[in-house]
Amino acid sequence: MRTDKEMEWKTLETKYIFKRKWLTAKVEKVQLPDGCVNDEYYTLEYPDWINIIAITKDDKIIMERQWRQALKVVSTEIPAGVIEDGEDPLVAAKRELQEETGFGGGKWTDFMVLSPNPSSMNNRCYTFLAEGVEKISDTHLDATEDLDKFLCTKDEVYEMLCSGKICQALMTAPLWKYFATDKMV
Repeated sequence: MRTDKEMEWKTLETKYIFKRKWLTAKVEKVQLPDGCVNDEYYTLEYPDWINIIAITKDDKIIMERQWRQALKVVSTEIPAGVIEDGEDPLVAAKRELQEETGFGGGKWTDFMVLSPNPSSMNNRCYTFLAEGVEKISDTHLDATEDLDKFLCTKDEVYEMLCSGKICQALMTAPLWKYFATDKMV
C-alpha cells in the first residue's frame, strides 16, 4: 500500500472562477503521482459548518424545518450553521443553537467531524452533542433564515431517520452514530 505522500497530487496552477462570501469556485491544473496531468479539476471552497444534536432537559431532540432552494424541498434537520472566519467550532455551535432555537446551556461534547465531499469541497462539518439544553432566549434568525423549530422524542427522530424524512447526509450520519451508541432509543 502506498503512503499518503506517495498518493498526493501536485497543484501546478490555480485560477479562481469567482469568490463570494459563502462560496469560491476554482479550477486547478493538477499532476497525479503517475505523471498524468488534468488541466481542469474544479473545486469549491466553503466555510466550515457545524451541526448540533441538541437534547433538552426533558430528553427531547430539537429539530428544524426549512426550505432548501437547491433541491426545492422543505428539509427536516438538526440545528446547523456556518463557522465565522476565525471562530472556534464549539463557539459557533453554541451561537447558532441560541440564534436559531433560543436554547443553550447544558453539557457539550465534540461528537463527529465529517468532510462534506473531499473530492470537490475543501471544508469540514463539526457535529456537537449538547445535552441538557434549555430555553434561555428568543430566537435571533439571520435576515435570510426562515425556519420552524420543534421538539421530538428520540423515538420520533429515529423513525424520521428510518423513513427517510431526514435526508441531509451531514445530519443523518451523526444521528445514526448517536442512535448506534449507548444513547440508544
